[in-house]
This record gives sequence, structure tokens and C-alpha cells, in this order.
Amino acid sequence: MEMKNRRMVDKIKENVLKRTSSDRIMWFSMWFLLSMITFGLALFPMLYLLIERRNEHFRRQKELESLILSVLKNRGVNLEIEGDNFLDRNSLLWAASIVLIVPIFFAAYFLSKDLLLHEKRQMALFRKIFPDEPVIEQKINLKFCMTITLATLGVGIIHWFYKIFNAYNNHFKEQWRIEDKIVELIERGN
Repeated sequence: MEMKNRRMVDKIKENVLKRTSSDRIMWFSMWFLLSMITFGLALFPMLYLLIERRNEHFRRQKELESLILSVLKNRGVNLEIEGDNFLDRNSLLWAASIVLIVPIFFAAYFLSKDLLLHEKRQMALFRKIFPDEPVIEQKINLKFCMTITLATLGVGIIHWFYKIFNAYNNHFKEQWRIEDKIVELIERGN
């Protein structure tokens, strides 16, 4: 049993190490300037990379949660969490579809909504593991972003993507902090 736990802890560490590739920090200012310089052509790779990192992060998180729950179950702690219902979004299809213009608004909506749902589920798990640890949740006010985008005839999408970039970046940084605490806790055998 102890050998199995050791392997699970090693797998958790491997998963946490993957975060440098799956949870890439992207800078809005760089992509905004590139989009201006290239007359919007940089929007295609930007959107592709945003959706791809979302997919990679969600996959890694699902694997990490499974490993953490297995280790805790082996130690007699049985945590129940809400099922994961996230689907991979086709990065290439979404990026290519913005030629039609309207899909970029749907992409912004789904990137925002997916993060909010993902974070709600994830925070429930983290709060069960660390009930006294303050966890910072990311907020994207979807109603405000949609209203400002509609009111400005689409120009507000710039603000919306700024919020998306920052929310994902901050989500990753907060998750890394909690992951480090989880690894420390599991290694100690608590």
C-alpha cells in the first residue's frame, strides 16, 4: 500500500511539473499590439493559443484531481466532488471561424464561462482539502462584458479579452500556489 501511495505522489509531482507547458502565461498587451501591427491577423494564433491552453489546463487539472482523490481515498479520506463536464474545444476550428467575425464573441463567451465553471468546481475541492486557506477566485462579469461589447458595437471585445487573459493568468498562478501546498501536504502524509 505504501509503495502504491509513493507512486501516486510521484504522479502528482509529475502532473504539477507539466504546468509550465499547459498553463502558459499569455500577455494581452503583446497580442493586442501584434493584432494592431498585423491588421488583425494575429487574432487567429491568439485565439488558437487561448483555447489550446484552456484545453490543456483542464485536462491536466482533471488528471491531478483524480490522483489527489486516489491518494486521499487510500488514506481513508473520501471526498466527493462534482463531476467534470468540460469538453475540449476545437482550437483550430474556433480560430479559423473568426473570419466570420461573430464567432469571436462566442469564443470570448465560452472562454469566460468555461473558466468560471471550472474554477467553481475546483475551488470546492481545494476548500475541502484546505478549509482555512484563503483561495482567490477569478471573476469575469459576463453581463458587463457583453453589455459593453454590444454598446460599443463590438469594440468592447478588447476589454473582454483583456479580462480573459488576466483571469486565466491569475487562475493559473493561484492554482500553482494551492498545488504546491497540496504536494507538501501529501508528502507529509497528512
